[in-house]
Amino acid sequence: MNDPSLTVTAVSDREIRITRSFNAPRQLVFDAHTKPELVRRWLFGPPGWVFDVCEIDLRVGGAYRYVWRHPPDTVMGMGGVYREIRAPERVVATEKFDDPWYPGEAVGTLVLTEHGGVTTLNNTIKYESKEARDAVLRSPMESGLKMGYDRLAAMVQSER
Repeated sequence: MNDPSLTVTAVSDREIRITRSFNAPRQLVFDAHTKPELVRRWLFGPPGWVFDVCEIDLRVGGAYRYVWRHPPDTVMGMGGVYREIRAPERVVATEKFDDPWYPGEAVGTLVLTEHGGVTTLNNTIKYESKEARDAVLRSPMESGLKMGYDRLAAMVQSER
C-alpha cells in the first residue's frame, strides 16, 4: 500500500493542498465524505466533542451543515454549498464557519484517484487571501485532520 501519511502543503499564496491515501476503493472514500451516516463515524472532532449536526444535500446548489459541541457551552458550526459533484471522483464546495477563525469563505476541491485498491485524496482549498491561508496554516488544523483521517482509514478498512 502507498504511504497513507497526511501532508498539508501551501501550493499558492491563497491555497493549501491536503493529501492522504486510504487502503480502500474510491467509491467508499467518496461515500465517507458525502453520506451523513458515514461522515458521522469519522468527522466527530477531538475527544470530548459531540458531533450534533451532520446534514448533507448532495447536489449542485445543495448545502451541507456540520455542528460540533464541547460541553458545557462551546459550539463550532460550519457549512457550505456544493458547486460541482462528479461521483466518485470530485466534489467542489464552499466552506464558511459560523464564528470565522479565518477571514472570508473558502472553496475546497476534493479529488479522489484510485490505483490498485488504494485511493488518494487531494483536497485543494482556496482562501480569500494570503492572510486567511496563513491563519489556517498556523492553526492546529493539521493535527485535527490527522485524527479524523486516521479514523476514516480505520472505518473504510472495516467496511471492506
